[in-house]
Amino acid sequence: MGRVTERRRVIRVRDGAVTTRPDTLVAEEPLEIRLNGRPLAITMRTPGDDFALAAGFLVSEGVLGSAADVRNIVYCAGAGDDGTNTYNVVDVQLAPGVPVPDITLERNVYTTSSCGLCGKASLDAVRTTARFPIADTPPLRVGPGLLADLPDRLRAAQRVFDRTGGLHAAALFSEDGELLDVREDVGRHNAVDKLVGRALREDLLPLDRAILLVSGRASFELAQKAVMAGIPVLAAVSAPSSLAVDLAAGAGLTLVGFLRGRNMNVYAGEHRIAFEPVARRD
Repeated sequence: MGRVTERRRVIRVRDGAVTTRPDTLVAEEPLEIRLNGRPLAITMRTPGDDFALAAGFLVSEGVLGSAADVRNIVYCAGAGDDGTNTYNVVDVQLAPGVPVPDITLERNVYTTSSCGLCGKASLDAVRTTARFPIADTPPLRVGPGLLADLPDRLRAAQRVFDRTGGLHAAALFSEDGELLDVREDVGRHNAVDKLVGRALREDLLPLDRAILLVSGRASFELAQKAVMAGIPVLAAVSAPSSLAVDLAAGAGLTLVGFLRGRNMNVYAGEHRIAFEPVARRD
């Protein structure tokens, strides 16, 4: 199993003084995801929670919707040239009766640690494959004050970031602000996949009472993953993309960006934000 961090020699310059010391870096290795033995995708990831990552990826692809859809997830033995197990190839075996998607060259994708499933995803594809329509039964309402507290709670839970400074994080919170789960990865979309995959394996989908917080920007693929998992609120400490806003508006997702301190921008789904009335000044 690969390590989450690795040590490397670094030349450090501070105020003109040059020293040599070891530095802790976040590990990055490729993970090949296979479906019923056939290659589907390769992503660059931080080792750890690989089975959850693969499961979450397949939720965002519309292949999986519950724990019962999975017969088994295993590392592929003999993945290395010398027959050793590299722990960098995972095979997801579907349960009997679960439809197998058409794996063509167009669907066999390489996903970098920054972009997710670029090129394939589209607004129409998400609308047609989403299993869990985002609904409000009963209505979910969160206050700006609760949202404002979440980044500090996420930051406090980022153990590896404190040692490396090189990881994205994603966290699930309850509607009351309780931290439910947090994952870190060199790829922001991988961190979300690990969260969703863990929820699927515990048979918790849809996450229809949860708030998803990401440490970076809210790109289209992150909005896509939230929608596919039935998450009603996505908040990011940085900016959303225009396509993420379009998807959120069309799918009924509440999208919050620039969540910093007591400030935030609400780009879609403002009906879930319990704004406090501002006292008028005469």
